[in-house]
Amino acid sequence: MQSKKELISYWVKHEIIKDQKVIEAFKKVPREEFISKQFLSQAYGDYPLPIGLGQTISQPTTVMIMTEALEVKEGHKVLEIGTGSGYQAAILSYLIGKKGMVYTTEIIEELARFAESNLKKLNIENVKVIYSDGSSGYKKAAPYDRIIVTAGAPKIPEELLKQLKPNGIMIVPIGDLLSQRMLKIIKKKKLEIKDLGNFTFVPLKGQYGHQSDGDSKSPIK
Repeated sequence: MQSKKELISYWVKHEIIKDQKVIEAFKKVPREEFISKQFLSQAYGDYPLPIGLGQTISQPTTVMIMTEALEVKEGHKVLEIGTGSGYQAAILSYLIGKKGMVYTTEIIEELARFAESNLKKLNIENVKVIYSDGSSGYKKAAPYDRIIVTAGAPKIPEELLKQLKPNGIMIVPIGDLLSQRMLKIIKKKKLEIKDLGNFTFVPLKGQYGHQSDGDSKSPIK
């Protein structure tokens, strides 16, 4: 089974991840604390793993590509849409430091509580998990320096753009239910959009997500 060191060596050798701070965050945050016990032996396999309720923890390479593209700085206020088990939020918490804050929304209550428990075990205090429909953002703490969406959206989320600071960056996968293009969006008078390639995520749920009969009941907003 692939190890943490082997993954880092692969990223460096192929120049997939170049930011040393991002690599350091990956070293510091134990992925095994954010997955189900039956998959512990696969903690550093470079593929997504199920975390229950039809959701997954993204493969390590995908998490790191998104993190590097987000260009997070110390002290930043970040909004994450789709907490899952809390792993991406934990990575971001390391990068923003004690003066920063991550607000992360999860539409499935059981997962929100799972993430809270995982973050608490690691004494991570600069992440706030919110059980809510994240497709409409989290206006209470807006505006944000950075926004990251960890589920596939049908189109660029206008509600989230409104909550992003000028010159802020949003990373979001856009596409249908089977495949998305990862976009890096810089909020300027005219949006600057960079295509980071093809990815596959679980669908974004909620008011501005993909509409289907299988959506969770709507939580508090």
